[in-house]
Amino acid sequence: MAYWRSRTALMFVAMTGILVALGSVVGYAFDNMWTGFYVMLALSLVITFVSFFFSKSMALKANKVHLITREEEPRLYDTVYKLSQKAGLPMPEVGISEVPMPNAFATGRNPKNAAVVATRPLLNLLSDDELEGVIAHELSHVKNRDILVMSFASAMASIISFVTRMAVWSAVFDDRDNPSGLIIALIADLTLPFAAMLIQLGVSRNREFLADESGARLTGKPMALADALMRLETGCTARTNTYNNPSAANMWISNPFGKKKTGVFTGLFSTHPSTEDRIQRLKMLDQELNGVQHFY
Repeated sequence: MAYWRSRTALMFVAMTGILVALGSVVGYAFDNMWTGFYVMLALSLVITFVSFFFSKSMALKANKVHLITREEEPRLYDTVYKLSQKAGLPMPEVGISEVPMPNAFATGRNPKNAAVVATRPLLNLLSDDELEGVIAHELSHVKNRDILVMSFASAMASIISFVTRMAVWSAVFDDRDNPSGLIIALIADLTLPFAAMLIQLGVSRNREFLADESGARLTGKPMALADALMRLETGCTARTNTYNNPSAANMWISNPFGKKKTGVFTGLFSTHPSTEDRIQRLKMLDQELNGVQHFY
């Protein structure tokens, strides 16, 4: 787990480096470096404030989530309760989404403000052990504060994209007859948002690996989560899945658009690690925890 936390930290260092470079570009465009930093600081505060305080309500509303009681859905509620107690977490809100795919997500800025959501098709598809594996994964996101981490990464990427475009327009209407400023701003606009997006996606994939490991350690059944991931991927690939919100893809445990072609280049643009890679790591963890050898 320390490995994945370290990788995430390094990615945020890289993102910070991009922000510093961008501040210099904006400052050059305004002929005042401090102006660039102040503009970026104000934007970052606004975007971070919105993502911090309103990400949960926006996620629940966007995915048609109905918060439930134990009387309504005892199987799901009891699973969340049992695992949250085992993980030492406050009982989160529990919800069911009616989107037409088997999947789950967690949201909330901290453990006291969290919600764990499963879709109706997921409840119909998974066994009790597989459901526990999925819920443990989502509670690990809560315990690791992954929702806050991803909200911050998304906010930083949005800031970078917005400010580079602002720098281009500032350079276009600059009355100092300084073509080098426009060239620098255009280069920044073409490269920095792209780099920030790759880092954001890398953070997302790392946090999925971390939640897989944390959740599997919580239940002690890594292969139950592995089986669930395979079944969810198959379900999300089915034609009955009409989910169409790419901007929220990273919040789900399984890629909501199903299995994609894998490769070094395509993997860079994925919100999730490949299911094959996740299962392979869970097999190694199963060997560590339970002494089970996997030869396939």
